[in-house]
Amino acid sequence: MKIRVYYEDTDTGGVVYHSNYLNFCERARSEAFFSRGMTPVLENGHFVARKVIADFYTSAKLGDLLDIQTELIEMKAASFSLKQTIYKDDMKVFELEILLVYITFEGKVQKLDKESKELVLSLFTG
Repeated sequence: MKIRVYYEDTDTGGVVYHSNYLNFCERARSEAFFSRGMTPVLENGHFVARKVIADFYTSAKLGDLLDIQTELIEMKAASFSLKQTIYKDDMKVFELEILLVYITFEGKVQKLDKESKELVLSLFTG
């Protein structure tokens, strides 16, 4: 997914705020669902972040066009892990590993059913 860096994403020097890289990655994950006419909220629950590991390589700046690439690392019964990498041209700017857990609307962890697992696999594997 491509995203442009706007003024609201930056500090007064035109450098992207560190927390906005997390927002960019979340937008890319959500867009994977939206591009299929769906939302990340499924019939029986939704996904929440359980663990995040972030590496900042260089700064993106106002006006940059960024490419967010997402790949599935691991699928488990009630969770899955993704690696999301943000590039400016061919330069790696940021990398995120995120563990997402599937929970009920009441907040309890639940296993992904077969259809939901297949959906996640179709969205995040090449």
